[in-house]
Amino acid sequence: MGPALAGIFCPETGGLMMEFQGKWQKLPTPCYAVAEELLERNLLLLQRVAKQAGCHILLAQKAFSMFHFYPLIGRYLSGATASGLYEARLAHEKMPGKENHIFSPAYKEKEFDEITAICDHIVFNSFAQWKKFKGAALAAGCECGLRINPEYSTQEHAIYDPCAPGSRLGITLANFDPQELEGISGLHFHTLCEQDADALEATLQAVEAKFGPWLGQMKWLNFGGGHHITRPGYDIERLISCIKRIKGKYDVEVYLEPGEAVALNAGFLVSEVLEIVDNDLKSAILDTSAACHMPDVLEMPYRPQILDAGEPGEKEYTYRLGGPTCLAGDIIGDYSFSQPLSVGDRLVFCDMAIYSMVKNNTFNGMGLPAIVALGKDNSIQVIRRFGYEDFKMRLS
Repeated sequence: MGPALAGIFCPETGGLMMEFQGKWQKLPTPCYAVAEELLERNLLLLQRVAKQAGCHILLAQKAFSMFHFYPLIGRYLSGATASGLYEARLAHEKMPGKENHIFSPAYKEKEFDEITAICDHIVFNSFAQWKKFKGAALAAGCECGLRINPEYSTQEHAIYDPCAPGSRLGITLANFDPQELEGISGLHFHTLCEQDADALEATLQAVEAKFGPWLGQMKWLNFGGGHHITRPGYDIERLISCIKRIKGKYDVEVYLEPGEAVALNAGFLVSEVLEIVDNDLKSAILDTSAACHMPDVLEMPYRPQILDAGEPGEKEYTYRLGGPTCLAGDIIGDYSFSQPLSVGDRLVFCDMAIYSMVKNNTFNGMGLPAIVALGKDNSIQVIRRFGYEDFKMRLS
């Protein structure tokens, strides 16, 4: 057993993964392993919020699309939301009978008939898109909405800020045309990213200040995603209060579309040490790549936790962990361990269910990680393995 398996504990999981101690060695590497118990714990909390607030909560598939768990998710949430046709098809096929929403900055004409056939809510990014497709959407019986841009930023991640100056996402007040609202059932805004309810509360004030005169005409208002509801310390009561206030004031139904919150801290990425290099700094080369298998580590950026590892210098042995690609910057981060790392050791990264499977790639011919389900009964089920053909088929 390698040092990463000794005394496994991850604060975000409440130690629930202790039961898998010793089983990580049985998994293929690299692999994404999602724990049913941890996923269901998030879903139970989201269901409680929905019931207490009287709102609808949808899975934002852009963060988590492991459809093996869609039947479980469908038992707790109202449905799913998509960013394009393929996600919409996935929800339609794997979460039948549940609500199926879609938003895209621009729809393709050749895909729109299928979208109207499988989606019950369609949100448009501009009045031009609404005018172009309204006939087909309304004829199909879809509820239609418009994405608005309150032009109120509450975050520092510029790449994820749809309220930044010049943003292509959402209709600003200057471009809002009340004369074109006939047939529109709701308004949608999405401005948050991994934020608490205080950011939502401030955003709602901006939404009301700019678009309040038309909220009472709507059937529903969609608060979008970015709500970190299942993160420890999130102000759930403030969220519920915000929802109830808007519902009561404008007589609208409220939707939330969390992605991260559904599978937050419910998944792991299991990796193997391939080599140790010492060039004035000890580096461990893994069979896991930040660039290929956990792109948000470089994109956000952020430093994922590893089971039983510490900050640099916190424990006796510190290593820089990197992937096997040719990219010099394919670095996951610096970590310390109680024992020296050895070739063959398993390292288990936390919070790897979200924005991992949906964003991974095969740069440098890297194989995609297998997908594993960790059952509540302590079972291990390898759902999917990927090989050479999965790499080859994308290239020609």
